[in-house]
Amino acid sequence: MTILHIETSTNVCSIALSEDGNCFFSKINTEGMNHAAMLSVFIAEAMDILKTNSKSLDAIAVSSGPGSYTGLRIGVSTAKGLCYGLDIPLIDVSTLEVLAAPVIASVENTENALFCPMIDARRMEVYAALYDSNDEIYRKIAADIIDSDSYAEALENHVVYFFGNGADKCKETLTHPNARFLEDIVPLAENMIPIAEQAFKEKKFVDVAYFVPFYLKEFHTTAPKNK
Repeated sequence: MTILHIETSTNVCSIALSEDGNCFFSKINTEGMNHAAMLSVFIAEAMDILKTNSKSLDAIAVSSGPGSYTGLRIGVSTAKGLCYGLDIPLIDVSTLEVLAAPVIASVENTENALFCPMIDARRMEVYAALYDSNDEIYRKIAADIIDSDSYAEALENHVVYFFGNGADKCKETLTHPNARFLEDIVPLAENMIPIAEQAFKEKKFVDVAYFVPFYLKEFHTTAPKNK
């Protein structure tokens, strides 16, 4: 299977092409929110690569948030347009899962650890979730207002790694000795590959006509805010 992966949820814009789980082309721009200009150029390059190698796309995967309103709108609308035009399925991937998966794979001695990817919101707010060392959800995504008691239960019983563009502003507030902060972790299209490939195998596609990114979905959670 050949999949185009699109990640535009933060100030980093990236795409990747994968075939049977292996990345064979990627482009990344870290110069800020110029996704509208860069994404079309990156995709044009990717389509040229496919044509040169006599390949065609089987699906498109897009990071669906949470994240930048503008970035997500650009990425999702582009992905939907390509799926319509090429008549191929669409796969959505949580931005928080894109952040968490490579960190979980790279950090050693994590048997009792939890991983908390954070996407910046306003003031002391973040969108966050908690994953265990098997990349399973420990606490579902929630909009959290960070204070000194945030994630108290998790921190009391686990080492918790915080990362993503929402983590920096939490350092002075989350001072529990079990809190660990990882820097320079950004969501990249290449890190979507194993998640999207598994979704393709399981035929977990979204309806192209009705799919919307995170910021347009009705957001509900019964999870405690400060678990």
